[in-house]
Amino acid sequence: MGGLLLFLLFAFTASGCMYPSQSNSDPKIAYRESVSRIQSAIETFQQDEGILPIINADMTTPKYEKFRVDLPKLKQLGYLDEIPGTAFESGGSAYFLIQDEEVNPTVKVMDLLTVQKVNDVQRMVNQYKSVHNNKLPSGEELYPGLYAVDMEQAAQAGTPSITLNSVYSGQAIPFMMDDEGKVYVDYAFDIMQAVEKSDVPPAENDDVRDLLLEHSYFVPVKSVPYAWKNNAPVALPIK
Repeated sequence: MGGLLLFLLFAFTASGCMYPSQSNSDPKIAYRESVSRIQSAIETFQQDEGILPIINADMTTPKYEKFRVDLPKLKQLGYLDEIPGTAFESGGSAYFLIQDEEVNPTVKVMDLLTVQKVNDVQRMVNQYKSVHNNKLPSGEELYPGLYAVDMEQAAQAGTPSITLNSVYSGQAIPFMMDDEGKVYVDYAFDIMQAVEKSDVPPAENDDVRDLLLEHSYFVPVKSVPYAWKNNAPVALPIK
C-alpha cells in the first residue's frame, strides 16, 4: 500500500499541474493527422457549399488568429467522423484556423498553451503596474518600443517564473512587451531559422512572420509584425 502511494505521488509530481499539455513530445507530430483530416473536410465542405466553415472574428482579432474552423458544424454535417482529440472542442490544447482564406484556404494550428502562458504573464505585468504606480517590469530594450519582461520583477513573492518553449523549435523564447505593458512572444529565433530554410531572402517590406506558416503547422500567436532589416528580423510595435 505504501509503495502504491509513493508511486501515485511521484506520478502526480512528474506530470505537473499548471500546464499539463506541455511535454517532451514533438507537437508537430501530434497535429499532423488532425490538420490533414480537417484540411480534407474544409475542402469538401467548400466544394459542396461554396463557403468556408469558419467562425468569423471581429476586426480587432489579430491577423493570424482569425477564421477559426467550425469543427462542430463539420461533424454535424458529416464532413468529420469525430472532432480530433487535439482540438479545444474535444479537450485538446489547440484551435484550428484557416489561413490564406481567399486564395488557398489552409488549415493551421493555434497553440493554446502559448496563449495561456502569455495571458498569465500579462496578469503579472498588470498586477505589477497596479502596485508600482504604472511602472513596468521592464528588462532590456529588445527592439525600438519593445522590451523584455523582467520576470524576477513581475513575479509575486513565491510565484515561480513562467517560461515558454517555442512550438516551432522547442527552444526557450522570451516574452516581450510594449510601452503600455501589452505582452507578446518574441519569435525572432524561429523566424531566423525559417529564413535559413527559405530559398528566397525576404524583402524589407515583408512581414516575415509569414515564413513561419510556410515551414510549420502553427501560427505565430500573440505576436507583433516583423520586418527584415540588416539580415535580421526586427519586431515592430503594433500601433
